[in-house]
Amino acid sequence: MFPIAATVRSLRPPVITLTLIVVNVLVFLYEVSLPEGALESLLLRGGVIPAREMQVLREAPGALHLWFWPILTSMFLHGGWMHLVGNMLFLNVFGNGVENRLGHGRFLAFYLLCGAAASQAQVLMQPGSTVPMIGASGAISGVLGAFLVLYPLSRIVVLVPVIFLPFFFEIPALIFLGFWFLQQLVAGTLWTLNAEAAQGGGVAWWAHAGGFLAGIVLLGIFLDRKHLGHEPRHYTDPRYYWQPY
Repeated sequence: MFPIAATVRSLRPPVITLTLIVVNVLVFLYEVSLPEGALESLLLRGGVIPAREMQVLREAPGALHLWFWPILTSMFLHGGWMHLVGNMLFLNVFGNGVENRLGHGRFLAFYLLCGAAASQAQVLMQPGSTVPMIGASGAISGVLGAFLVLYPLSRIVVLVPVIFLPFFFEIPALIFLGFWFLQQLVAGTLWTLNAEAAQGGGVAWWAHAGGFLAGIVLLGIFLDRKHLGHEPRHYTDPRYYWQPY
């Protein structure tokens, strides 16, 4: 089940959301242009490695290039086309509405802080891992958490492929995002209980859950209550589909 669109109309262009998508795509194109050895080196330097971060914080916290900068750079690195496309699809669907309510500058700061919180949630749950953690999904999870709080009764247009036929239908954001978050918790718990899997790579489930919760908490700090978009048109308004609120 893939989200295709949200029935939320913005009052202003989602400049930061679109910029983030472009930057992520350009960085990935740079990744695929590198030879295998250079790419591996980039991921090791730019990804969050929990074991390395924990060791550096204990022994040399001033070495920011080994623990702080990877928290930022890891948000713009991806492990493959599907990884990139999936993340950018979610960012495009849910980022517009959140950016509309926060404003451009606030949204960028919110996005980066959610990504940082997400990576640290994963480090906390897997402190001994030596696998680089990369991807924008932690920051985007924060956007999902904020979207849930801001637009719980909005509708998400989803695509469900059945064999070779695509089916489209709408479900409330509360159900779609609530189920998504529950999935991260269950998968993260099962992953943690599997000692062998916990030592390897795979999906950073706890980064997703941590980013989602961080988005809910940080929303209260960054919400622009003076902006017109703070009071949305009621979701049952028949004009809702045709006019921005």
